[in-house]
Amino acid sequence: MIIGVPKEIKEQEQRVALLPSAAKQLTRRGHSVVVQRNAGIGSGYPDDEYIKAGAEIVDQAKEVFARGDMVVKVKEPLEAEFPLLRKGQILFTYLHLAASKSLTEALLKSGVTAVAYETIQINHRLPLLEPMSEIAGRMSAVMGANFLAKYNGGSGLMSIWNVCAISISQWKTPIRFIQAKRTCTT
Repeated sequence: MIIGVPKEIKEQEQRVALLPSAAKQLTRRGHSVVVQRNAGIGSGYPDDEYIKAGAEIVDQAKEVFARGDMVVKVKEPLEAEFPLLRKGQILFTYLHLAASKSLTEALLKSGVTAVAYETIQINHRLPLLEPMSEIAGRMSAVMGANFLAKYNGGSGLMSIWNVCAISISQWKTPIRFIQAKRTCTT
């Protein structure tokens, strides 16, 4: 199988869908990996690392999509990429189809087999969404505190209500809620 890795074109998206270490594992198992030039540079992976891993570097996304039996991306295809999708190809990426009717229609029209990261379930869990949700949850408090700081035009006072739900399956009692108010100056 030929796995294609295009450079992400969504604004401010610097991630790459396949690391050189994964490219090495795939090539070791007899697959070919085609990576668009500088696809990994925004994540700290220069083309040389992909070459050392056995991947081939190509200049254009068009070639990645044309040659790839499976194309792996981080973000959903954008309109410029719609015509590059084709029947018989597998697309593996975050899709967020509910937010984009045009993307849904383009996928249907192309005949591509699209697998959305956000739908992958293992033991009733969503392992590809969990890390992003955890990071977003932690970052929300940091960002909130930042915007409430005086130097950002905030009041300089932050009030946080912590609500912790404790539920352990062994307990026969209902969920307990603990509330505590904390105030700090920023």
